[in-house]
Amino acid sequence: MKALLDTNIIIHREASKVINQDIGILYRWLDRAKYTKCIHSLTKSEIEKYKNQQTIETFQIKLDSYEHIEIPSPLQAEVLKVSNKIDVNDNDKNDTQLLNEVFVGRVDILITEDKKIHKKATELGVENKVFTIDSFLEKTFAEHPDLVNYKVLNVQKLKFGRINLSDDFFTSLKEDYAGFDKWFIKKFDEEAYITINSNNGLLLSFLYLKVEGTEEDYKNIHPIFLPKKRLKIGTFKVINNGFRLGERFMKIIFDNALKNEVDEIYVTIFDKRNEQRRLIYLLEQWGFVLWGKKDDDELVYVRDFSKKTDDNHLKECYPFISRDKECFIVPIYPDYHTELLPDSILNTESPEDFIEDFPHRNSISKIYVSRAMTPHPKTGDILIFYRTGGYYKGVVSTIGVVDEIKYDFKDEDDFILYCRKGSVFPEEQLRAMWHYRSSKPFVVRFLYVYSFPHRINMKELIDLKVLSGINDSPRGFKPITKEQFNIILKATKSDESFIVD
Repeated sequence: MKALLDTNIIIHREASKVINQDIGILYRWLDRAKYTKCIHSLTKSEIEKYKNQQTIETFQIKLDSYEHIEIPSPLQAEVLKVSNKIDVNDNDKNDTQLLNEVFVGRVDILITEDKKIHKKATELGVENKVFTIDSFLEKTFAEHPDLVNYKVLNVQKLKFGRINLSDDFFTSLKEDYAGFDKWFIKKFDEEAYITINSNNGLLLSFLYLKVEGTEEDYKNIHPIFLPKKRLKIGTFKVINNGFRLGERFMKIIFDNALKNEVDEIYVTIFDKRNEQRRLIYLLEQWGFVLWGKKDDDELVYVRDFSKKTDDNHLKECYPFISRDKECFIVPIYPDYHTELLPDSILNTESPEDFIEDFPHRNSISKIYVSRAMTPHPKTGDILIFYRTGGYYKGVVSTIGVVDEIKYDFKDEDDFILYCRKGSVFPEEQLRAMWHYRSSKPFVVRFLYVYSFPHRINMKELIDLKVLSGINDSPRGFKPITKEQFNIILKATKSDESFIVD
């Protein structure tokens, strides 16, 4: 298998000072999965434009370890058509040439962080062969779980003073923010959310949040903020490692915004590095929009946190759901319940069994595979997950909202590709589900919203007249009324601040 690497990945990898730790992780996994790393002649040409001759010579020595694509493949008519529609400069056209090598099958995959290349890949129907660093690692973990030789410990909340400031993780932050070390030490008694690599104890992610009142001074932000209660994302960095840590941290951000009843969330961030651009893209997916700049040209992104819902833009309104939508109770077997919904762990389960992270545990967007008969939910409908277990042990635990229902898979591989990111099932089990019978499964993609603070079992559901009796155990998608939904919210002692009336 041949993997063509985009120019920026090569440059960051072979630079004299490697700051992007996620690129180091990528290279190790390319080797473990036995990919041949390829470099294109256009990448060599770009490097040769450097003014410093010593830098060029150093790069050329390092590039000998790659397989070279010396002669570009003829640009295909379909690729040229997309290029004419999207490309605006020579850099764009060079990127299209890299994409063309995938399109003609000269290489198996292309790894790039460039959003425009991914857009063109989708237009050409080769999006399943073009990966970001993170999506490549997710794919490799799913295909080769036996190769995973390190574990990520679940999110911890630690005081700054207990976090190693000399960890290489902070190098890019120190370079971008003058006085970062002093700021960090001043925060020694405050707390941050982190994850670490359990093998070496090094940081993989860091999040610091701060609640600001209406009296906060924003004179260095343009346009200036109006007085509001806000949650500031003070420091946020995630190393790409295939575990979807960014999405896990977005959930923490929104949980804190709800808890503190803020009107708005904001973050200031530079657009200098790939790691920052990836973070901006993640924020944009969840409703953050560019507001303006600070005095130092740092960008300011804002997320409105007023209570509203929109079925066409669920992520932009997350975590709010509408009380007026259809509601369904959905069964999930105990073996999969806490794997897929770790925040809904039961008191009878040991947290020690869930201290290690996996991609499906971290994602807000999750996959539920079904062959259930109708009725089926629609986008925006509410799902209440019921952990099966009978009269006393079966409990409702979690609320989700339907993001998408997909029936029309082209083939088995299309089904696997769609399910891979948010499913609890390993790839071989997904394939077995596809072949289980001639009628094919459909998939509900949902957003995990809330875990009930108090669990009610089947007996209580019957007593509350949500279920009619022991033979009314939830199967498929069991519709319930708005009144029954409200009964569940009250009985589970839920905080209803995420529900829009």
